[in-house]
Amino acid sequence: MKTQSFTIETGREGYYNITSTIRRMISESGVQSGICVVFCPHTTGAITINENADPDVQHDLILGFDEAFPSRRAFRHMEGNSDAHLKCSTVGASETILIEDGKPLLGTWQGVYFCEFDGPRTRKYYVKIMPDSGC
Repeated sequence: MKTQSFTIETGREGYYNITSTIRRMISESGVQSGICVVFCPHTTGAITINENADPDVQHDLILGFDEAFPSRRAFRHMEGNSDAHLKCSTVGASETILIEDGKPLLGTWQGVYFCEFDGPRTRKYYVKIMPDSGC
Protein backbone atom coordinates (compact mmCIF):
# COMPACT_ATOMS: atom_id res chain seq x y z
CA MET A 1 0.00 0.00 0.00
CA LYS A 2 1.16 3.50 -0.78
CA THR A 3 2.28 5.85 1.99
CA GLN A 4 -0.16 8.74 2.42
CA SER A 5 1.02 12.26 3.28
CA PHE A 6 -1.00 14.72 5.36
CA THR A 7 -0.48 18.41 6.13
CA ILE A 8 -1.43 20.06 9.40
CA GLU A 9 -1.25 23.72 10.46
CA THR A 10 -0.10 24.06 14.05
CA GLY A 11 0.05 26.70 16.73
CA ARG A 12 3.06 27.45 18.91
CA GLU A 13 2.82 24.27 20.94
CA GLY A 14 0.11 21.66 21.24
CA TYR A 15 -1.37 18.25 20.60
CA TYR A 16 -3.49 17.71 17.50
CA ASN A 17 -5.85 14.74 17.48
CA ILE A 18 -5.40 12.87 14.18
CA THR A 19 -7.28 9.73 15.26
CA SER A 20 -10.19 10.26 12.86
CA THR A 21 -7.76 10.44 9.93
CA ILE A 22 -6.10 7.21 11.05
CA ARG A 23 -9.47 5.45 11.44
CA ARG A 24 -10.60 6.66 8.00
CA MET A 25 -7.35 5.55 6.34
CA ILE A 26 -7.61 2.08 7.89
CA SER A 27 -11.26 1.76 6.86
CA GLU A 28 -10.60 2.90 3.29
CA SER A 29 -7.60 0.55 2.97
CA GLY A 30 -9.75 -2.55 3.37
CA VAL A 31 -7.04 -4.11 5.56
CA GLN A 32 -8.67 -6.36 8.15
CA SER A 33 -5.51 -7.42 9.98
CA GLY A 34 -2.15 -5.68 9.89
CA ILE A 35 -0.36 -2.60 11.11
CA CYS A 36 -0.57 1.15 10.63
CA VAL A 37 2.54 3.28 11.02
CA VAL A 38 2.20 7.02 11.62
CA PHE A 39 5.46 8.93 11.10
CA CYS A 40 6.51 12.56 11.64
CA PRO A 41 9.48 13.76 9.52
CA HIS A 42 10.26 16.77 11.72
CA THR A 43 12.83 17.19 14.50
CA THR A 44 10.61 19.39 16.65
CA GLY A 45 7.33 17.55 16.09
CA ALA A 46 6.33 14.05 17.16
CA ILE A 47 3.60 11.41 17.17
CA THR A 48 2.11 9.94 20.34
CA ILE A 49 -0.81 7.90 21.60
CA ASN A 50 -2.47 9.29 24.71
CA GLU A 51 -5.81 9.97 26.35
CA ASN A 52 -8.45 11.54 24.12
CA ALA A 53 -11.32 11.91 26.60
CA ASP A 54 -10.16 14.81 28.79
CA PRO A 55 -8.54 17.83 27.06
CA ASP A 56 -6.88 18.72 30.36
CA VAL A 57 -4.46 15.86 29.69
CA GLN A 58 -3.07 17.79 26.71
CA HIS A 59 -2.65 20.88 28.89
CA ASP A 60 -0.88 18.82 31.54
CA LEU A 61 1.43 17.22 28.97
CA ILE A 62 2.49 20.64 27.72
CA LEU A 63 3.02 21.86 31.29
CA GLY A 64 4.99 18.75 32.24
CA PHE A 65 7.22 18.84 29.16
CA ASP A 66 7.86 22.58 29.64
CA GLU A 67 8.94 21.92 33.23
CA ALA A 68 11.06 18.87 32.29
CA PHE A 69 12.66 20.57 29.27
CA PRO A 70 12.77 24.34 29.78
CA SER A 71 14.55 26.63 27.35
CA ARG A 72 18.01 27.35 28.75
CA ARG A 73 20.54 30.04 28.00
CA ALA A 74 23.29 27.40 28.06
CA PHE A 75 21.91 25.64 24.97
CA ARG A 76 24.18 26.16 21.95
CA HIS A 77 21.78 25.43 19.07
CA MET A 78 21.51 28.81 17.38
CA GLU A 79 17.84 28.44 16.41
CA GLY A 80 16.96 28.63 20.11
CA ASN A 81 14.66 25.60 20.06
CA SER A 82 16.74 22.92 21.78
CA ASP A 83 13.92 22.38 24.27
CA ALA A 84 11.67 21.39 21.33
CA HIS A 85 14.31 18.93 20.07
CA LEU A 86 14.51 17.35 23.53
CA LYS A 87 10.72 17.00 23.71
CA CYS A 88 10.59 15.48 20.24
CA SER A 89 13.33 12.96 21.03
CA THR A 90 11.52 11.95 24.20
CA VAL A 91 8.12 11.44 22.54
CA GLY A 92 9.38 9.92 19.27
CA ALA A 93 8.83 10.27 15.56
CA SER A 94 6.33 7.45 15.06
CA GLU A 95 3.70 5.10 16.43
CA THR A 96 2.72 1.65 15.22
CA ILE A 97 -0.92 0.68 15.64
CA LEU A 98 -2.26 -2.85 15.30
CA ILE A 99 -5.25 -3.39 13.01
CA GLU A 100 -7.84 -6.11 13.71
CA ASP A 101 -11.27 -6.52 12.12
CA GLY A 102 -10.56 -3.46 9.97
CA LYS A 103 -10.12 -1.15 12.98
CA PRO A 104 -7.19 0.26 14.95
CA LEU A 105 -6.61 -1.56 18.24
CA LEU A 106 -6.72 1.52 20.43
CA GLY A 107 -7.86 1.53 24.04
CA THR A 108 -11.14 3.13 25.02
CA TRP A 109 -9.48 6.41 25.99
CA GLN A 110 -6.62 6.41 23.47
CA GLY A 111 -6.16 8.79 20.56
CA VAL A 112 -3.32 9.43 18.12
CA TYR A 113 -1.79 12.89 18.30
CA PHE A 114 0.57 15.03 16.26
CA CYS A 115 2.70 16.91 18.81
CA GLU A 116 3.94 20.41 18.01
CA PHE A 117 6.84 21.65 20.10
CA ASP A 118 8.10 24.57 17.96
CA GLY A 119 5.30 26.19 16.00
CA PRO A 120 3.45 27.71 14.47
CA ARG A 121 4.34 25.66 11.42
CA THR A 122 2.94 23.84 8.43
CA ARG A 123 3.77 20.22 9.22
CA LYS A 124 3.52 16.88 7.49
CA TYR A 125 2.94 13.40 8.76
CA TYR A 126 2.76 10.10 6.93
CA VAL A 127 0.53 7.06 7.30
CA LYS A 128 1.40 3.61 5.98
CA ILE A 129 -1.01 0.70 6.30
CA MET A 130 0.26 -2.83 5.79
CA PRO A 131 -1.74 -6.06 5.80
CA ASP A 132 -0.50 -9.13 7.62
CA SER A 133 1.89 -11.07 5.42
CA GLY A 134 0.34 -14.39 6.32
CA CYS A 135 3.47 -15.70 8.02
